[in-house]
Amino acid sequence: MTSTELPSVDTGIFARIDLGVLGVDDDGRPSLTVHAGPRTVLLSPEESRRALYGPGRDAALGAAVWRQAVTQARREPPGGDGSAARLLVVWLALPGLYRNLHRVLRLWPSIDRADLEAEAVLEVLAVLDSADPDSPDTGRRLVKGAVNRMWAYARRVTREIPVADIAACAEARNSPLAAETQPRSPEGWEVHITPPPRPEGLYATLRFVEQRPRQDGGHSAARLSDLVARARRHEEADLIGTLVLRPAGALR
Repeated sequence: MTSTELPSVDTGIFARIDLGVLGVDDDGRPSLTVHAGPRTVLLSPEESRRALYGPGRDAALGAAVWRQAVTQARREPPGGDGSAARLLVVWLALPGLYRNLHRVLRLWPSIDRADLEAEAVLEVLAVLDSADPDSPDTGRRLVKGAVNRMWAYARRVTREIPVADIAACAEARNSPLAAETQPRSPEGWEVHITPPPRPEGLYATLRFVEQRPRQDGGHSAARLSDLVARARRHEEADLIGTLVLRPAGALR
């Protein structure tokens, strides 16, 4: 796929970012006014990408593209509505991520591609928040951070076993009674989510997992409380909400 083609059927996060940058009219597309030595050039998104990844690319021009893109993105107010500059930085990083994205998916086909892409995008944004626009390796740090996070995420989730019946898991772990004699709540389980008092509210994927059994045949000592955790955008980000799991009708 060339940089000017839009994905036709892919609805993943990377494809939506493509659409957000390229799927608008010419007046709405972000551009970069780049100063490279004595030259000052106005680059479209496609021209900016070619400067970074195209054949015969100019290292000085590529460094200038990253410098200007990161500078513009860092000028956007945190939490503001304007996101075009930050979106452009993520879009410029995508070609550096595809090879490792596909390697991870070939090694672990069960991993959800959307989750993997989300981890990469979050890392690009996290690195961007502290990036130095004048550093010559800013672009490399953005891409490398996202690649490392994809691999770390893949290795972490492949050590997890999805729990199909969270109620049965909780009963087995929390009750001294045998599983067959443990009374069940006919009403099932409730998940209570408390978002922080911010206008953006809460947006996160909820995943309940149980660690794989140890090689000696035992299980980890984690209890239900360990399966219910705080939801974050990424490890270093601000808390975006808390969730609690309890039997339906239980005392609060």
